[in-house]
Amino acid sequence: MNAVPSVLALDLGGTSLRAGFALLDAPAELGAVERWPAPESADALREKVLALVAARQASEPLAGIGITIPGLVEGTVARWVPNLPHLDGVDLAELLADCGAPVAAGNDAQMALLAEAKLGAASGLDDAILLAIGTGIGSSVLSGGRIVRGSRGAACSFGWASADTSDPGEDRSGWLERQAAGRALDKLGRDAGFADGAALIEAARAGDRVASLAIHQVGAALGTTLAGAVALLDPQAVLLAGGVSEAIDVLGPPLRAALTRNLPPHLRQIDIRPGHFGPRAGLVGAAVAAGLGPEWWRVR
Repeated sequence: MNAVPSVLALDLGGTSLRAGFALLDAPAELGAVERWPAPESADALREKVLALVAARQASEPLAGIGITIPGLVEGTVARWVPNLPHLDGVDLAELLADCGAPVAAGNDAQMALLAEAKLGAASGLDDAILLAIGTGIGSSVLSGGRIVRGSRGAACSFGWASADTSDPGEDRSGWLERQAAGRALDKLGRDAGFADGAALIEAARAGDRVASLAIHQVGAALGTTLAGAVALLDPQAVLLAGGVSEAIDVLGPPLRAALTRNLPPHLRQIDIRPGHFGPRAGLVGAAVAAGLGPEWWRVR
Protein backbone atom coordinates (compact mmCIF):
# COMPACT_ATOMS: atom_id res chain seq x y z
CA MET A 1 0.00 0.00 0.00
CA ASN A 2 1.33 3.45 -0.92
CA ALA A 3 2.33 5.70 1.98
CA VAL A 4 0.36 8.94 2.43
CA PRO A 5 2.55 11.98 1.61
CA SER A 6 3.40 14.34 4.43
CA VAL A 7 4.20 18.05 4.65
CA LEU A 8 6.62 19.94 6.87
CA ALA A 9 5.31 23.10 8.53
CA LEU A 10 7.80 25.69 9.75
CA ASP A 11 6.76 28.73 11.79
CA LEU A 12 9.73 31.09 12.03
CA GLY A 13 9.30 33.92 14.51
CA GLY A 14 11.59 36.65 15.69
CA THR A 15 12.85 34.55 18.59
CA SER A 16 11.93 30.94 17.85
CA LEU A 17 11.40 28.29 15.18
CA ARG A 18 8.58 25.78 15.51
CA ALA A 19 8.22 22.78 13.25
CA GLY A 20 5.94 19.81 12.79
CA PHE A 21 4.94 17.24 10.20
CA ALA A 22 1.37 16.52 9.11
CA LEU A 23 -0.24 14.29 6.53
CA LEU A 24 -0.99 16.07 3.27
CA ASP A 25 -4.72 15.47 3.62
CA ALA A 26 -4.88 16.46 7.33
CA PRO A 27 -2.77 19.63 7.72
CA ALA A 28 -4.33 20.66 11.04
CA GLU A 29 -3.37 17.36 12.66
CA LEU A 30 0.28 18.15 13.21
CA GLY A 31 2.38 15.55 14.95
CA ALA A 32 4.83 16.42 17.69
CA VAL A 33 5.66 20.12 17.35
CA GLU A 34 9.18 21.06 18.40
CA ARG A 35 10.58 24.50 19.20
CA TRP A 36 14.09 25.92 19.08
CA PRO A 37 15.64 29.39 19.25
CA ALA A 38 15.44 31.16 15.89
CA PRO A 39 18.48 30.20 13.76
CA GLU A 40 21.09 32.94 13.78
CA SER A 41 21.93 32.68 10.08
CA ALA A 42 20.41 31.48 6.82
CA ASP A 43 22.85 28.55 6.79
CA ALA A 44 21.77 27.57 10.30
CA LEU A 45 18.12 27.56 9.17
CA ARG A 46 19.03 25.39 6.20
CA GLU A 47 20.92 22.87 8.34
CA LYS A 48 18.11 22.65 10.87
CA VAL A 49 15.48 21.98 8.21
CA LEU A 50 17.69 19.42 6.43
CA ALA A 51 18.13 17.60 9.73
CA LEU A 52 14.37 17.55 10.31
CA VAL A 53 13.72 16.15 6.84
CA ALA A 54 16.44 13.52 7.23
CA ALA A 55 15.01 12.39 10.58
CA ARG A 56 11.43 11.90 9.40
CA GLN A 57 9.97 8.50 8.65
CA ALA A 58 11.35 7.51 5.25
CA SER A 59 8.10 5.72 4.44
CA GLU A 60 6.31 9.07 4.21
CA PRO A 61 7.23 10.94 1.02
CA LEU A 62 7.56 14.68 1.57
CA ALA A 63 5.05 16.53 -0.61
CA GLY A 64 5.99 20.06 0.37
CA ILE A 65 7.41 22.50 2.91
CA GLY A 66 5.52 25.52 4.19
CA ILE A 67 7.30 28.29 6.07
CA THR A 68 6.05 31.47 7.72
CA ILE A 69 8.29 34.53 8.05
CA PRO A 70 7.73 37.49 10.44
CA GLY A 71 8.16 40.06 7.70
CA LEU A 72 7.82 40.77 4.01
CA VAL A 73 7.88 37.77 1.65
CA GLU A 74 7.72 38.16 -2.12
CA GLY A 75 7.14 34.78 -3.74
CA THR A 76 9.65 32.68 -1.81
CA VAL A 77 12.10 35.54 -1.21
CA ALA A 78 12.32 37.04 2.29
CA ARG A 79 12.62 40.71 1.38
CA TRP A 80 12.53 42.36 4.81
CA VAL A 81 12.55 40.60 8.17
CA PRO A 82 13.08 43.22 10.92
CA ASN A 83 13.93 40.76 13.71
CA LEU A 84 15.94 38.39 11.50
CA PRO A 85 17.88 40.68 9.12
CA HIS A 86 20.20 37.84 8.06
CA LEU A 87 17.30 36.51 6.00
CA ASP A 88 16.78 39.74 4.04
CA GLY A 89 17.05 38.90 0.31
CA VAL A 90 17.24 35.12 0.86
CA ASP A 91 15.25 32.92 -1.53
CA LEU A 92 13.87 30.28 0.81
CA ALA A 93 13.12 27.86 -2.03
CA GLU A 94 16.77 27.96 -3.09
CA LEU A 95 17.97 27.78 0.51
CA LEU A 96 15.94 24.61 1.15
CA ALA A 97 16.31 23.05 -2.31
CA ASP A 98 18.30 20.09 -0.97
CA CYS A 99 15.26 19.02 1.05
CA GLY A 100 13.80 17.71 -2.20
CA ALA A 101 10.34 19.23 -1.85
CA PRO A 102 8.68 22.41 -3.15
CA VAL A 103 8.57 25.36 -0.77
CA ALA A 104 5.61 27.65 -0.08
CA ALA A 105 6.56 30.77 1.89
CA GLY A 106 4.56 33.65 3.27
CA ASN A 107 4.08 36.25 5.96
CA ASP A 108 3.08 34.72 9.29
CA ALA A 109 -0.21 36.62 9.58
CA GLN A 110 -1.19 35.70 6.02
CA MET A 111 -0.50 32.04 6.74
CA ALA A 112 -2.49 32.28 9.97
CA LEU A 113 -5.48 33.63 8.04
CA LEU A 114 -5.07 30.83 5.50
CA ALA A 115 -5.47 28.30 8.32
CA GLU A 116 -8.54 30.07 9.69
CA ALA A 117 -10.11 30.48 6.24
CA LYS A 118 -9.57 26.87 5.23
CA LEU A 119 -10.23 25.08 8.50
CA GLY A 120 -11.00 27.51 11.31
CA ALA A 121 -12.96 30.56 12.42
CA ALA A 122 -13.17 32.06 8.91
CA SER A 123 -14.18 28.83 7.20
CA GLY A 124 -16.83 29.55 4.59
CA LEU A 125 -16.14 33.29 4.56
CA ASP A 126 -14.91 35.17 1.51
CA ASP A 127 -14.04 38.43 3.27
CA ALA A 128 -12.32 38.74 6.65
CA ILE A 129 -9.59 40.61 8.52
CA LEU A 130 -7.14 38.98 10.93
CA LEU A 131 -5.19 40.88 13.57
CA ALA A 132 -2.48 38.89 15.32
CA ILE A 133 -1.43 40.92 18.34
CA GLY A 134 1.72 39.67 20.00
CA THR A 135 5.12 41.26 20.47
CA GLY A 136 4.25 43.18 17.31
CA ILE A 137 1.07 43.33 15.23
CA GLY A 138 0.62 41.03 12.26
CA SER A 139 -2.38 41.41 9.99
CA SER A 140 -3.90 39.99 6.87
CA VAL A 141 -7.03 40.26 4.72
CA LEU A 142 -9.18 37.72 2.93
CA SER A 143 -11.02 39.43 0.06
CA GLY A 144 -13.12 37.63 -2.52
CA GLY A 145 -11.75 34.30 -1.34
CA ARG A 146 -8.07 35.25 -1.70
CA ILE A 147 -5.41 36.36 0.74
CA VAL A 148 -4.57 39.92 -0.29
CA ARG A 149 -0.83 40.17 -0.88
CA GLY A 150 -0.29 43.32 -2.91
CA SER A 151 2.42 43.93 -5.49
CA ARG A 152 5.26 42.93 -3.12
CA GLY A 153 3.50 40.69 -0.62
CA ALA A 154 3.21 43.49 1.96
CA ALA A 155 -0.48 44.41 1.73
CA CYS A 156 -2.64 45.08 4.79
CA SER A 157 0.11 45.83 7.32
CA PHE A 158 -2.21 47.35 9.93
CA GLY A 159 0.56 47.60 12.50
CA TRP A 160 1.65 50.61 10.45
CA ALA A 161 -1.78 52.27 10.51
CA SER A 162 -1.78 55.61 12.33
CA ALA A 163 -4.36 57.73 14.06
CA ASP A 164 -1.87 60.46 14.99
CA THR A 165 -1.00 63.03 12.33
CA SER A 166 1.89 64.37 14.43
CA ASP A 167 3.64 61.02 14.86
CA PRO A 168 7.22 61.22 13.48
CA GLY A 169 7.26 57.54 12.53
CA GLU A 170 9.90 54.84 12.91
CA ASP A 171 11.73 52.66 10.41
CA ARG A 172 11.08 49.31 12.09
CA SER A 173 7.71 49.59 13.84
CA GLY A 174 4.44 51.27 12.98
CA TRP A 175 2.27 53.61 15.04
CA LEU A 176 -0.34 51.01 16.01
CA GLU A 177 2.35 48.56 17.08
CA ARG A 178 3.81 51.24 19.31
CA GLN A 179 0.38 51.81 20.89
CA ALA A 180 -1.14 48.36 21.20
CA ALA A 181 1.31 45.48 20.72
CA GLY A 182 2.84 43.49 23.55
CA ARG A 183 5.87 45.74 23.86
CA ALA A 184 3.59 48.78 24.18
CA LEU A 185 1.57 47.05 26.90
CA ASP A 186 4.75 46.20 28.78
CA LYS A 187 5.83 49.84 28.68
CA LEU A 188 2.41 51.07 29.77
CA GLY A 189 2.48 48.56 32.60
CA ARG A 190 5.88 49.66 33.84
CA ASP A 191 4.95 53.35 33.52
CA ALA A 192 1.87 52.65 35.67
CA GLY A 193 3.91 50.84 38.34
CA PHE A 194 3.23 47.25 37.28
CA ALA A 195 5.74 44.57 36.33
CA ASP A 196 4.68 44.26 32.68
CA GLY A 197 1.72 44.18 30.31
CA ALA A 198 0.34 40.95 31.73
CA ALA A 199 0.25 42.47 35.22
CA LEU A 200 -1.42 45.58 33.78
CA ILE A 201 -4.15 43.44 32.21
CA GLU A 202 -4.76 41.54 35.44
CA ALA A 203 -5.00 44.80 37.37
CA ALA A 204 -7.54 46.12 34.87
CA ARG A 205 -9.56 42.92 35.30
CA ALA A 206 -9.51 43.54 39.05
CA GLY A 207 -10.90 47.04 38.54
CA ASP A 208 -7.74 49.10 39.11
CA ARG A 209 -8.50 52.57 37.75
CA VAL A 210 -5.00 53.41 36.49
CA ALA A 211 -4.69 50.06 34.73
CA SER A 212 -8.19 50.37 33.25
CA LEU A 213 -7.37 53.80 31.81
CA ALA A 214 -4.20 52.43 30.21
CA ILE A 215 -6.07 49.48 28.72
CA HIS A 216 -8.78 51.83 27.45
CA GLN A 217 -6.05 53.77 25.61
CA VAL A 218 -4.85 50.56 23.90
CA GLY A 219 -8.35 49.41 22.96
CA ALA A 220 -9.22 52.85 21.57
CA ALA A 221 -6.10 52.84 19.37
CA LEU A 222 -6.97 49.39 18.03
CA GLY A 223 -10.60 50.27 17.38
CA THR A 224 -9.86 53.63 15.75
CA THR A 225 -7.39 52.22 13.24
CA LEU A 226 -9.41 49.06 12.67
CA ALA A 227 -12.44 51.21 11.79
CA GLY A 228 -10.61 52.50 8.72
CA ALA A 229 -9.91 48.95 7.57
CA VAL A 230 -13.50 47.84 8.15
CA ALA A 231 -14.82 50.87 6.25
CA LEU A 232 -12.45 50.18 3.36
CA LEU A 233 -12.96 46.42 3.09
CA ASP A 234 -16.45 45.68 4.51
CA PRO A 235 -15.42 42.24 5.86
CA GLN A 236 -17.81 39.62 7.20
CA ALA A 237 -15.74 39.24 10.36
CA VAL A 238 -12.63 40.44 12.17
CA LEU A 239 -10.55 37.69 13.75
CA LEU A 240 -8.31 38.39 16.73
CA ALA A 241 -5.30 36.18 17.32
CA GLY A 242 -2.01 36.34 19.22
CA GLY A 243 -1.29 36.62 22.94
CA VAL A 244 -2.75 40.08 23.51
CA SER A 245 -6.06 38.96 21.99
CA GLU A 246 -6.58 36.84 25.11
CA ALA A 247 -7.26 40.12 26.92
CA ILE A 248 -10.32 40.79 24.77
CA ASP A 249 -12.48 40.86 27.92
CA VAL A 250 -10.86 44.17 28.91
CA LEU A 251 -9.74 45.40 25.50
CA GLY A 252 -13.05 44.60 23.80
CA PRO A 253 -15.27 47.38 25.23
CA PRO A 254 -13.01 50.33 24.29
CA LEU A 255 -12.21 48.67 20.95
CA ARG A 256 -15.92 48.25 20.14
CA ALA A 257 -16.70 51.80 21.31
CA ALA A 258 -14.04 53.22 18.99
CA LEU A 259 -15.35 51.16 16.08
CA THR A 260 -18.90 52.38 16.71
CA ARG A 261 -17.75 55.99 16.97
CA ASN A 262 -15.79 55.87 13.71
CA LEU A 263 -18.03 53.73 11.47
CA PRO A 264 -21.29 54.39 9.63
CA PRO A 265 -24.39 52.63 11.02
CA HIS A 266 -24.38 49.76 8.51
CA LEU A 267 -20.87 48.65 9.56
CA ARG A 268 -21.03 49.10 13.33
CA GLN A 269 -22.14 45.56 14.11
CA ILE A 270 -19.09 43.95 12.49
CA ASP A 271 -18.56 40.46 13.90
CA ILE A 272 -15.41 40.30 16.05
CA ARG A 273 -14.40 36.77 16.94
CA PRO A 274 -11.36 34.87 18.24
CA GLY A 275 -9.36 32.72 15.88
CA HIS A 276 -9.85 28.97 16.18
CA PHE A 277 -6.21 27.89 16.13
CA GLY A 278 -4.73 30.42 18.55
CA PRO A 279 -0.92 30.37 18.58
CA ARG A 280 -0.93 27.34 16.24
CA ALA A 281 -2.52 29.27 13.37
CA GLY A 282 0.73 30.12 11.60
CA LEU A 283 1.99 26.56 11.84
CA VAL A 284 -1.29 25.09 10.56
CA GLY A 285 -1.31 27.67 7.77
CA ALA A 286 2.21 26.64 6.79
CA ALA A 287 1.04 23.00 6.60
CA VAL A 288 -1.94 24.01 4.45
CA ALA A 289 0.26 26.12 2.17
CA ALA A 290 2.76 23.27 1.78
CA GLY A 291 -0.02 21.19 0.27
CA LEU A 292 -1.44 23.96 -1.91
CA GLY A 293 1.87 25.06 -3.44
CA PRO A 294 3.04 28.47 -4.67
CA GLU A 295 -0.50 29.88 -5.11
CA TRP A 296 -1.52 28.99 -1.56
CA TRP A 297 -3.13 32.41 -1.21
CA ARG A 298 -6.03 31.33 -3.46
CA VAL A 299 -8.26 30.15 -0.63
CA ARG A 300 -11.47 29.62 -2.64
